[in-house]
Amino acid sequence: MNFMMVRSRFKNQWYFAEGATEIPSPALLVYPDRIAENIQRMIKIAGGTGHIWPHVKTHKMSGIIRLKQKCGITRFKCATLAEAEMVARCGGEEIMLAMQPVGPQIDKFLKLQVTYPMSRFSALVDHASILGQIAAKAAAKQQAVDVWLDINNGMNRTGIVPDDSALQLYAKISNTPFLTVRGLHVYDGHIHEHDPDDRKKACERDFKPVTGLIHSIRRSGLDVPLIMAGGTPTFTIHASRGDTETSPGTCVLWDSGYQENFPDLPFLPAATLMTRIISKPGKNLLCLDLGHKSVASEMPHPRVSLQNIKVSRFVNHSEEHLVIESPEAGKWEPGDMVFGIPWHICPTVPRFRSAYTVIDGKIEGEWQVDARDRLPAS
Repeated sequence: MNFMMVRSRFKNQWYFAEGATEIPSPALLVYPDRIAENIQRMIKIAGGTGHIWPHVKTHKMSGIIRLKQKCGITRFKCATLAEAEMVARCGGEEIMLAMQPVGPQIDKFLKLQVTYPMSRFSALVDHASILGQIAAKAAAKQQAVDVWLDINNGMNRTGIVPDDSALQLYAKISNTPFLTVRGLHVYDGHIHEHDPDDRKKACERDFKPVTGLIHSIRRSGLDVPLIMAGGTPTFTIHASRGDTETSPGTCVLWDSGYQENFPDLPFLPAATLMTRIISKPGKNLLCLDLGHKSVASEMPHPRVSLQNIKVSRFVNHSEEHLVIESPEAGKWEPGDMVFGIPWHICPTVPRFRSAYTVIDGKIEGEWQVDARDRLPAS
């Protein structure tokens, strides 16, 4: 199929990229103009860059870090040491590791601080034993360490319940040599109500015990420098508080899952998967080269929202193949391109070593997925 025929099939859809016919599939495509627009919308919701620490775990790309920096963002949140190092290499001023370091990760975290002295690092803690290990290593190295107390306000994944035990641990951090407490970290990823009013009610309900803890800390004579709360679903709610740090992540690339579940949030899909039909194994059946290894598969179908073909049902999904049933199967041939928006973009990105950038409707280059590994290079 020549280029003009290919282009006519896509009818100038935003996701189509001239030059896509020349790249192997499956491929991850990102759209810098749409990413930049999402960043601007994120900053507007936050009321500026002063209270925002965007999470980099969604994209893991220094190319997107630099777009954020151009917009005035200097502080970042990370899930892994590799992500933290990526941000440091980009000159990020403040870098939070949103994971309690354990085992060898403690030493690797401390090493990052030495290797990149121009960046201010911090990490989460939620348990006295890990706090003791960090404090001992910091003292042995005569190295100051910033930590946040990680709070469990309902997600039951990490953190300490905001009761007297949290107050005691916060006081312990505050009184431990070489440690500086930055504040409280409160991730409420369990809140995902579709209706924005219901989501706000759930957010306020689960944040109330945190407010109680803050009052208790202050009554004890200690300061609470910062409160970092929420992710993308509750971003607008926490941003409206005015005195709370926010750390949205998924909104920079967006995905079909968030688009369907949170239509009130004003973000644009800015990443697609380009796949090709590789077989027509039966009536109305098409097989795409988009297996588990190319798109996050922890969710039920639809794991990808195919943009330019009608899907009756997802028939089979395996390591390298995705079989769909389509009433349009007769119009398609092996080799034809299909574009899709992942249901869950965050675990989809690290399946690729790089992403092709699409600017003004053309493939212009590649951005490395720098932090797809978990550990830093240094």
